[in-house]
Amino acid sequence: MTHTLVCWKCGASLAALSLPLRRLDECKNCSAELHVCRMCVEYDTSVAKSCREPIAEEVQDKERANFCDYFKPRPDAYKPRNAAEIARSQAGLDALFGGDKPESTMTSTSTPVTDAERARAKLDELFKSGKS
Repeated sequence: MTHTLVCWKCGASLAALSLPLRRLDECKNCSAELHVCRMCVEYDTSVAKSCREPIAEEVQDKERANFCDYFKPRPDAYKPRNAAEIARSQAGLDALFGGDKPESTMTSTSTPVTDAERARAKLDELFKSGKS
């Protein structure tokens, strides 16, 4: 079973490139440099220096082209963003700061409510003292 290489940053196919990847090769889709630690089979954030090759020199910027002689591209380098986690975070921010979906634009007395007034009411409720 052969795996087609894809860009570590955007997931675009790199099938048009010849191997071995050259130091200056870039993704045609997003222009990301490809001879980078994040694209290497030895890249592993759970080990020291994020590299499983014990004698490789440390590379500080894992997303920039480097001269490492141990570089071997890996087909599964692309890790898509976790859409569910992003949606959950956005929902939390929207709830806290009043995102795109306001609860209501009218008060119980049918007076229009601005975003600033709604935010102030939430703050007052959040920080209300024991006074009546």
